[in-house]
Amino acid sequence: MIEIRRIFTHVEQIHHEFGPVAATPLLRGAIGVVLTNPFAGRFEPNILPMMDALQSVGVDMAQRLLAAMQLPPERIEGYGKGAIVGAAGELEHGALWHVPGGYAMRELLGWKGDRAAYAKGQGEAKTGQPGNALAIVPSTKKVGAPGATLDVPLTHINASYVRSHFDAIEVRVPGAPASDEIVYILAMSAGPRIHARVGGLAASAISQWDGLR
Repeated sequence: MIEIRRIFTHVEQIHHEFGPVAATPLLRGAIGVVLTNPFAGRFEPNILPMMDALQSVGVDMAQRLLAAMQLPPERIEGYGKGAIVGAAGELEHGALWHVPGGYAMRELLGWKGDRAAYAKGQGEAKTGQPGNALAIVPSTKKVGAPGATLDVPLTHINASYVRSHFDAIEVRVPGAPASDEIVYILAMSAGPRIHARVGGLAASAISQWDGLR
């Protein structure tokens, strides 16, 4: 069911956004995997088997992205995910990435929940210590032509309300997706926006450890 054609990795350093040059550049990265859409051109009522098949893809992509950024897991502060579905597919095919992609990153970054329980609709049952990566991974998806871009949202890994980490990274895989393909995307960042100064909850003030505040 999984036929991968390309893997595209993008890493960037942001030194400034027309303000003072940061002592440490903001490091952000994204990875996209281009694969054949087995449901292209038809309506398939039961698409869940593909979500299971994508689990190992998510794990591999998360590990590849972290390695490309050359950072240990504890340095990652923001994350996001997305999908671009080729024109012969439907938006729901992109939604198959929510569990395999999001929870691959969360587990890599220290989440201690039960991914299988979540996939079955049983919530985020925790086991042991709360760990890290407590916030839900933000997501976006669309149907697009080859070369389409996607603005993948980024938020703080432990609290969705940390305003300094509200961000997005633009991802484009040249020549993909073809009409019968899907691009699944993961993204990570190592800090807040380079000149964040609009107030709100600071990352250092996270206190509830519920994924929100």
